[in-house]
Amino acid sequence: MADAASRLRSVAEQVLGAPLPVRLRAWDGSEAGPPGAPTLVVRNRRALRRMLFKPGELGLARAWVAGDLDIEGDLYGALAVMSGLIWERGEDGRTLAQALRDPAVRAAVRELLKLAGPPIPPAPPREEVRRRSHLHTRRSDRQAISHHYDVGNDFYGIVLGPSMVYSCAYWEDDGTLETAQRDKLELVCAKLGLSPGQRLLDVGCGWGSMAIHAAREHGVSVVGVTLSQEQAAFARKRVADEGLTDRVEIRVQDYRDVRDGPYDAISSIGMAEHVGAERYLEYAENLYGLLKPGGRLLNHQIARRPQRDESSYDVDEFIDAYVFPDGELAPVGTTVTQLERAGFEVRDVESIREHYARTLRRWVANLEADWPRAVRLTSPGRARVWRLYMAASALAFEHNRIGVNQVLAVRTPDSGASGLPLRTRTWNS
Repeated sequence: MADAASRLRSVAEQVLGAPLPVRLRAWDGSEAGPPGAPTLVVRNRRALRRMLFKPGELGLARAWVAGDLDIEGDLYGALAVMSGLIWERGEDGRTLAQALRDPAVRAAVRELLKLAGPPIPPAPPREEVRRRSHLHTRRSDRQAISHHYDVGNDFYGIVLGPSMVYSCAYWEDDGTLETAQRDKLELVCAKLGLSPGQRLLDVGCGWGSMAIHAAREHGVSVVGVTLSQEQAAFARKRVADEGLTDRVEIRVQDYRDVRDGPYDAISSIGMAEHVGAERYLEYAENLYGLLKPGGRLLNHQIARRPQRDESSYDVDEFIDAYVFPDGELAPVGTTVTQLERAGFEVRDVESIREHYARTLRRWVANLEADWPRAVRLTSPGRARVWRLYMAASALAFEHNRIGVNQVLAVRTPDSGASGLPLRTRTWNS
């Protein structure tokens, strides 16, 4: 009888309908596949049972998080060659149901059942969030934010570095992550036209970096809101250490409950992805109502590519279960339309997609450089989640599967005077 790796390779190629581009190493020590290629390590039969009981991306994710699957060699290289088979098959790609119509594929699945051992479904890893309805109530949003952000400030300190900014940096050549994050915050401030004495609302303020930068460098008064208790405690200490308590207030508050407008400007950096399609117009209308006439909004948001049939869009299973519960991505055109429906005049849209790819690679490098401590601070499974999602996301940005855009919008007054310069890209000069 053939060894486990050869049998697995044959089964995988039958199901996928394509050659397997990685090398396989099975639990019995056998190997099969292209020499020199990144190696997918199947540590035990339980990995197969996970994929059989939950075919597709979620089964693979569960095996990865549990440590039943691993990659040896170049992680980015392995994900890049596997993405064409798993994540990039497109709207017309062959589904599992379609594949099972093929007698050879059905025979391959029977072979996989033999290899997998006792037909007992393994319990999901404890890091998994049970799938919910994406209703985006105040309660569900608090729970989703807590799952993602209340992992521990020390863990995020490893990944993000001293800047503690969890959004796309703005790079120039090969500068440091800290410099690139500072430049991003300054870019946001420039687009908002901040000046001393103004009021800024920072929606989804994270660990307070934008609020502190705007108050310290531009003399504005800032209210930052977050749903994460851990973020708020960390941000308040940073504000106090900077001597800015008279100008920066950090609240644990839903943006829908902010009632003390009007503000001169609003920044929303990496927060709108949590809002959801059903709530997005409400989000835009709330922010519009909090701005004074002539006030500006800078909405910094990840976007996905549009689909021919938008009704078929569903959230990514791995991201939904392990990373951003209830998070949803929209095409940038949809975002612009919703902002304009709320009353905004959209004045500038800047794509900084390549900047996010570079940022994510730096975060992965930070995590890998301090891996043992990251595992101690969270769990082996949670650290594996972050490594996989950030590396896969870097490739997604590099290959234009997703993007990130800064949308500058104005609550233009009835007079029509937007308050913007005739040449609006002066912030990039």
